[in-house]
Amino acid sequence: MKAVIRLQLMLIGVYSVKLSCDGREDGAQCYGALGGAVDLMLVDNVSEIPRFNWRKNSSTILRWRNSTVYNTKESRFLFFPSNGTVRISNLIRTDSGEYKLELNDKDGKKTGRRTLQLYVQAPMSSVQLVSECLSQGQMKVSCLSEGGDSPQYSWTLDGHILTDSELLSRNYENNIIVLRQNISGHLICSVTNQVSYSFNQMNISGCGLSHLLILGLRATVVILPLTGMSLYFTWRRKKCEKADDSAVSQIIEDLDNSVLMIEMKSPTQ
Repeated sequence: MKAVIRLQLMLIGVYSVKLSCDGREDGAQCYGALGGAVDLMLVDNVSEIPRFNWRKNSSTILRWRNSTVYNTKESRFLFFPSNGTVRISNLIRTDSGEYKLELNDKDGKKTGRRTLQLYVQAPMSSVQLVSECLSQGQMKVSCLSEGGDSPQYSWTLDGHILTDSELLSRNYENNIIVLRQNISGHLICSVTNQVSYSFNQMNISGCGLSHLLILGLRATVVILPLTGMSLYFTWRRKKCEKADDSAVSQIIEDLDNSVLMIEMKSPTQ
């Protein structure tokens, strides 16, 4: 016997992670939220750098020449000389990729080179919790997230990570947990990726014996009328069949009596 129970949801949260990245180290890995913005720090003191080019693949995005920046791409790319940071706004999927910074002296001689990898991810939207009491008193809880790339799930009960004494099983692929009998408390499912954080929470009271009795009574309320209706129609069918048999027997008896009457009258003629 199973019953799906949607417990009262107390609070739902969806948060975006502050997106900035230090790209001064060669090989830096940075993340941006799809549709959002990211700040990438490229250099320490731009006043000490006569020239640099910032490229993605073979396309030049920014040029710095003698304290002047030349933006060769669309206006979504802005460079702030005060802190050596470039901001990319309204991020799209194709902004993902490898970016190269080439540093030059005033004569154009190369003095350094660095790369960074940018990953654009869709942020999480919302999280839904659905619980279900199983026949043996365990509670099955599903954490369902909408949208978002590369989600990572985590569970806590009353502020601590679920223990083996509380958790019977967990499906990491579908993110479904099964709690042991009579587990209660404040349950939270958190979903994160590199650009956002989302969660949902509920108070659970377990699926103990009393709950199973209630489910059994509810099932009985449904089953008994159905059983009664089945018995009634069976009785009616048998009654009709018995009545039909009686009618046939009466007809045969009447026919027999008629034949006898004819035989009794024949000798007198």
